[in-house]
Amino acid sequence: MESAQGKNQALRDAGAIVPTSYEAFEAVIKETFDKLVEQGKITPLKEVMPPQIPEDLNSAIKSGKVRAPTHIISTISDDRGEEPCYAGVPMSSIVERGYGVGDVISLLWFKRSLPRYCTHFIEICIMLCADHGPCVSGAHNTIVTARAGKDLVSSLVSGLLTIGPRFGGAIDDAARYFKDAYDRGLTPYEFVEGMKKKGIRVPGIGHRIKRGDNRDKRVELLQRFARTHFPSVKYMEYAIQVETYTLSKANNLVLNVDGAIGSLFLDLLAGSGMFSKQEIDEIVEIGYLNGLFVLARSIGLIGHTFDQKRLKQPLYRHPWEDVLYTK
Repeated sequence: MESAQGKNQALRDAGAIVPTSYEAFEAVIKETFDKLVEQGKITPLKEVMPPQIPEDLNSAIKSGKVRAPTHIISTISDDRGEEPCYAGVPMSSIVERGYGVGDVISLLWFKRSLPRYCTHFIEICIMLCADHGPCVSGAHNTIVTARAGKDLVSSLVSGLLTIGPRFGGAIDDAARYFKDAYDRGLTPYEFVEGMKKKGIRVPGIGHRIKRGDNRDKRVELLQRFARTHFPSVKYMEYAIQVETYTLSKANNLVLNVDGAIGSLFLDLLAGSGMFSKQEIDEIVEIGYLNGLFVLARSIGLIGHTFDQKRLKQPLYRHPWEDVLYTK
């Protein structure tokens, strides 16, 4: 008959229980079930509470019910907004305020905007330490690697890997030992002789070329800037007193650029009034100051790589006459 009524009637005629409407469907099911139980045709089963369907994670996070664990924690930059921020400072503000590389380092390394004389000092350190000629170990490694046909990153890394306690990596140690000695009130004599008894060379003291009558120009420039702009140079003055004592022993035991930067960075941190003693100790311990040398010297190492490739230099082989062959 092609109608709902006709189909329902046909089902009734065939013996099916048909509700009068869709709304009555549930009631008829219950009536039928109860009759079958009463007649003993079925045995009711114990009701079981269905398991709760887990809430969607994204919805739960959005509603604040749960917090998903994070795999990385970052406190120095944020790229989730319309523009990246360095330590909370938008990129547009950095450009509009005329910030330089030193200001960016202060935000990303120290998580605060340091005074201009501090960021200027950082920039001077980078300029003075960018390169020291092709003969030092880092530049030599980079040149050899570049001449072997390796790419920029490989050449750069080969030079950076030479940085350590014997090459460019003494800034942190110089700062650490000078700070400890000054804070404990040791005289230069007590400090140097105490290090000698321990079999430790004083970091930041000594140079292969420079002498007491031929000082490192970089050291002089840094000291002149600090005396002009820093509120206090107590650690630098202590390093100079140590140098005076070591020069009495040997003419090459001068304060080198590592010692100058290490002592002056202590004065920067302490004199700025923006760091607690605990923060200063942590900065020195983590290796911030060596990081400054790594950043600076990367500029020169990249330059040496480009220089060798531009000159199309062949594979380097060390000359026999420069090797002492012995049994």
